[in-house]
Amino acid sequence: MASRMSTPDRHPVRRVVLPSGKTVEVVYFDDSAPTEAVRDVQQLEGLHVCPCCASHLVHPISWTGDGPQRWAMTLQCPNCTWLGGGSFEQELVDQLEDELDRGSKALVRDLKRLVRANMEDEIDRFVQALEVDAILPMDF
Repeated sequence: MASRMSTPDRHPVRRVVLPSGKTVEVVYFDDSAPTEAVRDVQQLEGLHVCPCCASHLVHPISWTGDGPQRWAMTLQCPNCTWLGGGSFEQELVDQLEDELDRGSKALVRDLKRLVRANMEDEIDRFVQALEVDAILPMDF
């Protein structure tokens, strides 16, 4: 879990609560977060979590191999339009891929529900039209 706030000096602070219960605070001293701090937050929470708005929708927009077991990736957040990236270990990239797979499965599941609901609605309207003789040969 992460939250953003500001210090009395108005520096943005990102508080990350680890699964162990420990809290890590990252303070940004200028308007743009340093690349190292972003990487630290991403390693704690995963590459799918935006270091600016904490959205869990960050996705890769480009990637290339960067040596054995490393990937150079550009990541983007659709909520706040954050754009960042770097070179990441295979383990972090595998975790991102797992999150993307989970998200894809959820989208497909929701799409199937929507399609089914729309089909049921169309069938109900067609049956009602048949019952009141509202369908004529010229409708086909």
